[in-house]
Amino acid sequence: MSRIPLTKEGEALIKEKLAKLKFIERPQISTAIAEARAHGDLKENAEYHAAKELQGLIEAKISEMENALANAQVIDV
Repeated sequence: MSRIPLTKEGEALIKEKLAKLKFIERPQISTAIAEARAHGDLKENAEYHAAKELQGLIEAKISEMENALANAQVIDV
C-alpha cells in the first residue's frame, strides 16, 4: 500500500478523533447495547439493532483511521 501524505496538524486531528471514538463513543455504544439487551427479545428490539449498527460504523471508522495513521507519511510544509 502506498504512503498517504499527511501534515502534522492533520495527523494530530486524526489522533484526536480516533481517541474520541475509542475512549468516549465506543464505551457509550457498549452501554447502549447492554441497556437494549436488557429489554428482552432481541429479534424485535429496534434499539438493540440500531445500537449494533452504530457500533459497526464506529468500528469501521476506527479501523479506517488506524489504517490511515499506519500508512501516513508526515510532511512538514
